[in-house]
Amino acid sequence: MDTFRIKIMDNIAPEGLALFTRRYHVEREENDPLAIVVRSSRVDLERFPQLIAVARAGAGVNNIPVDQASEKGICVFNTPGANANAVVELVYTMLGTWLRHIHEGILFSQSLAGLRGTDLAVAVERQKKQYSGMEMAGKTLGVIGLGQIGVRVANTGIHHHMRVIGFDPYPVMDNIHLLSPEVELTHARAELLAQADFVSVHVPLNRGTEGLVSTDFLAAMKPGALLLNFARGPIVDEDALLQALARGKVDGYITDFPSEKIIGHEKILISPHLGASTTESEENCARMAVRELKGYLEYGNITHSVNFPNVESTPTVKVDTRLIMINRDEPGMIGLVSNILGGHRINIMSYDNKSNGTIGYNIIDCASPVPEEVRREINEKDGVIRTRVIRLKK
Repeated sequence: MDTFRIKIMDNIAPEGLALFTRRYHVEREENDPLAIVVRSSRVDLERFPQLIAVARAGAGVNNIPVDQASEKGICVFNTPGANANAVVELVYTMLGTWLRHIHEGILFSQSLAGLRGTDLAVAVERQKKQYSGMEMAGKTLGVIGLGQIGVRVANTGIHHHMRVIGFDPYPVMDNIHLLSPEVELTHARAELLAQADFVSVHVPLNRGTEGLVSTDFLAAMKPGALLLNFARGPIVDEDALLQALARGKVDGYITDFPSEKIIGHEKILISPHLGASTTESEENCARMAVRELKGYLEYGNITHSVNFPNVESTPTVKVDTRLIMINRDEPGMIGLVSNILGGHRINIMSYDNKSNGTIGYNIIDCASPVPEEVRREINEKDGVIRTRVIRLKK
């Protein structure tokens, strides 16, 4: 039985790693892995020539060169939704802390050490007015990005008795169906920005979203609004933000991403990248990442890939071998591999093909073994990126 070599990077929750069976050789020091489980460390694909998959135990994949992975036929997974609850709870913890001046009140309370009796009571009563805040209820919350986290932030806003407006330029209907019917959807981001007292951004970091919160974005916000960023730091242009804060255009910035430019600013509240840092979140992400890898390595199935199309197929008991072909999305690829297999008298029992517009992914179940020379013949054809043979009958 084949053994799969797995490299572990960062601290991955043991509850997830426990799902690996005896078929897996799992080591932090593995230098020639077939697959990697990672959290935030940067993955250098050039170091691992045999690599076929990377699973990120979390949602963001900016530490993985996804385009390079696609060129090499390496499937990149993430775990959307596994840490959603943790992020949402932190968003509201930080927003409530800002609105009620909790962080300042805690520091003041600590300064009262040593006071007793009447002196303590008088000091509290004299100073507490300085920390008078405001409530969330009755305010307007704007949520930009309606993935699993954004949807939960929006729904929780309704539970806090806020008016909630949501915007997503590329909505996924499975997520939209989870929105509370009380959340208002808009097709114009400017409409949301002009009305929201609090703007919370929940979009992935990529070339299209880096610097999304720009001078123009901030200028379109309602005067005196709060900006929240619990997605990724570079989504916000910090120079533009600092200018907007200095002019009073934006009242404050709440984020989970410290940087040299913003630490210590009196109008900025920062947590040290705690979004997914809960026991439950880390366990959920680890389990989900391991299950994704196992499905891919053992059967070639794909769920929650960021660079390959998602496709799952259950082989029948009569299938001997499963052939995986990853190709550029070009015409004629299905016919190419079918003709080669037919020419070698290999009967195709089922053929699943999916494309994401860039990458074509094929699961081809065969009634007999696919010899190595046949795999190589397919692999050498123009347009084919990678092939893999999975023996199902031992």
